[in-house]
Amino acid sequence: MTDGPTTDGPPTADPTAVPKPLVRSASARGIATLTLDSPHNRNALSTRLVAELRAALEEAGRDDRVRAVLLTHTGSTFCAGADLSEPPSASGAAGLVALLRSIVELPKPVVARVTGHVRAGGLGLLGACDISAAGRGAGFAFTEARLGLAPAVISMPLLPRLDRRAAARYYLTGERFDAAEAARIGLVTIADPEGDADEALAPVLDGLRRSSPQGLAESKRLVTADVLRAFDRDGGQLAALSARLFASEEAREGMTAFLERREPVWVRETAADAGADAQTGGAGATPGAGAARASR
Repeated sequence: MTDGPTTDGPPTADPTAVPKPLVRSASARGIATLTLDSPHNRNALSTRLVAELRAALEEAGRDDRVRAVLLTHTGSTFCAGADLSEPPSASGAAGLVALLRSIVELPKPVVARVTGHVRAGGLGLLGACDISAAGRGAGFAFTEARLGLAPAVISMPLLPRLDRRAAARYYLTGERFDAAEAARIGLVTIADPEGDADEALAPVLDGLRRSSPQGLAESKRLVTADVLRAFDRDGGQLAALSARLFASEEAREGMTAFLERREPVWVRETAADAGADAQTGGAGATPGAGAARASR
């Protein structure tokens, strides 16, 4: 690599150029559509995307022509969660708290349209939305525990709405699940795993267009009261927990392993222990486990 300019590389970016928005806004027939458009990092919750989404929500809230907000995405991922390329910070955790609360507090319904993967912090967006539809291509996972983290901040909008036994399973295991399961446990409102999310949402959006601004605002206030109480009670504490976990040694190993596409050290240690047990016939070995592995 050279320090000076080269003739065979890409042209130098214009420092005066306005960066492409990560959140695109459009409005038609009473619905403001906000599209997450950051495909280079799978619509991750970068500092800039969070700020742009909050600003777009505030603008929609001020627009008297808007009855509801539709939150959707480009590409095959709705939202991949935190942007792991950014250094962890307390301000980042506080920013996510503010974003989720702004969705819950917006006096207009926020509806999510999901036709792709949703991971970790992206699930918090779904929890904060009032209504959500998952169509063909949607898939979900709480991946935090596998990275040395926990779904701390996003628990505020999620736990009041999720089946608690299912939350325990998916929080702890990081397993992937589909749209039908997401609807069963309360993560999404409507699921059509083989269908079109737009078709599923058509009667919902029509109903919102027919409702009065006051009727929508006060009805939303009723159904979000428990969620807002969770923000009032736990917001600062969970933001601090999130920042502490992201800065921890274990999380650094988990995130580095993810970015390097390898297993973190605790998975390798478990695999090594299993191998030693199988060789020695130790108490940790499951009868027939070695044969089962060999047969796969």
